[in-house]
Amino acid sequence: QQTREDASRQLEQAQQTNYPAYVVMLCQELSNEQTETFIRNSAGLALKNSLVSSEASRRNEITQRWLNMDEATRQQIKQAVLSTLASSDQRAAATAAQVVSAIAAIELPSGQWTDLMKNLLENVTTTDNSQLKIATLTAIGFVCESIDSDILAAQSGAILTAVVSGARKEEPNQEVRKAAIDALYNSLEFIRENFDREGERNYIMQVVCEATQSADVNVQVAAFECLVRIMQIYYDKMRFYMEKALFGLTVLGMKHEDERVALQAVEFWSTVCDEELELIGEAAEAQETGEQPDRLSHNFAKAALPEILPVLLWLLTKQEEEADEDDWNVSMAAGTCLALLAQCVEDAVVAPVIPFVENHIRNNDWRFREAAVMAFGSILEGPEHKLLANLVNQALPVLIDMMRDPSPQVKDTTAWTLGRVSELLIECIKPDVHLHPLITALVYGLKDSPRIVSNCCWALMSLSDQFGSKETSQPTYHLSAYFEGVITALLETTERSTNESNSRTSAYECISILVQGAALDCFPTIQKLTFTILDRLDATISAQNQIVGGDERLAHSELQSNLCSVLT
Repeated sequence: QQTREDASRQLEQAQQTNYPAYVVMLCQELSNEQTETFIRNSAGLALKNSLVSSEASRRNEITQRWLNMDEATRQQIKQAVLSTLASSDQRAAATAAQVVSAIAAIELPSGQWTDLMKNLLENVTTTDNSQLKIATLTAIGFVCESIDSDILAAQSGAILTAVVSGARKEEPNQEVRKAAIDALYNSLEFIRENFDREGERNYIMQVVCEATQSADVNVQVAAFECLVRIMQIYYDKMRFYMEKALFGLTVLGMKHEDERVALQAVEFWSTVCDEELELIGEAAEAQETGEQPDRLSHNFAKAALPEILPVLLWLLTKQEEEADEDDWNVSMAAGTCLALLAQCVEDAVVAPVIPFVENHIRNNDWRFREAAVMAFGSILEGPEHKLLANLVNQALPVLIDMMRDPSPQVKDTTAWTLGRVSELLIECIKPDVHLHPLITALVYGLKDSPRIVSNCCWALMSLSDQFGSKETSQPTYHLSAYFEGVITALLETTERSTNESNSRTSAYECISILVQGAALDCFPTIQKLTFTILDRLDATISAQNQIVGGDERLAHSELQSNLCSVLT
């Protein structure tokens, strides 16, 4: 630690004392083929870090410091960094790509380093050196990612030539193809003019579609990521390609054995639904004002429904036993896509999904039970309420019962689905029939694992939002009989030592929402609750001096703000 701090101090001092000498020294280390990899890498990163900052004021200062250096020194550094792209040391070449991008981000907006793209293009199109191609394409990708698209639009031709040349199926080295497709992904924003020209657009789409069929899975993943971005930016131009290729390629991609490919193929259809939902919104706004919408939906989601829906339902059953809630896996992606699809195609989604739910909700395998509940919960927004009402009425007793399922994954999804019913279809919850078993099941869930607690809190909040009294003078309401019991159970939940899965925060938030919607006959409970919260706030103030470490301080501040929210 001491050695490291001394070294950092010396480097900082060198940077402050004589910046030109400092960057020349770092550049010499980065470009020196005799130096060890880790030293070249450290030198390159220090050089890059001296050229970038996330703070705007500091960025201006760094830009001026670089531009104030004499032309010869800057030229020397740029030349050395460009030549390092050809290094046989892959890490040094990759670090040089970052430095090229950092210098370009300063010089290109100022109208300098005008021959950069020409030099990079030559590296890709006139050499058989695969390492040089990979490092150059990586540099192009970084430049495209970090520089405003307006500045690069004038160079779009050169950039496109370089990346498409590396991405073609004729390129024998798959790492080169991967780097080229990554660079293409980053350049999609500013090649609009090229994309407007049918011939160029056809060629770009052909190259990307062919890359989805590469023998190298990394290239396939990058190509599908590219298609997702293309659909986001150029939806209006996709009709021809959907009919010819994309439809079939993405349905196949969703069935791919490698989850990374399947995830991107599912993301493609989520993006289609996102775009079409936005267009549905625009059309509704235009109709209100009596105008024609600027853009029209091609209804890709509706056309693809018979093909993609069975695959999504199958993917829902691919859960992982010990999945971390922060991990994004293919069954989660399929659930998200199904929910978007339901909003997009509305009633058409119901008939094909219900048999899947009915066939699997009692399955012995927890994966199929969980998938059935997830499918049901995912289609509750979009279709007409009257179409769903009867189904929800039949499902409610089953779902309430499933809050005692032996599988934590099934309980977690069931709590989420009950929350969706409470939020979206409250008219299906009959207070005299459903409220007692429903609230009993949700309160029971508060004793479970943190993820299940968070979803139970959300379901209780939805109930309170829907049944809560709109006037403070309302004498009683549907939740009055349960109010004290629910508040007591939530307070017990907040006494847990950790806030895993946001469970403690969710419980406090739920208490706040219940208090907000409470009727007059709940006020005695609220009075007792106020004393409890004040006592807890007092305790947190007394404990303030015993806190050690940033994480503990953060948790302490969060607890105090939760308590203040309830009092508010």
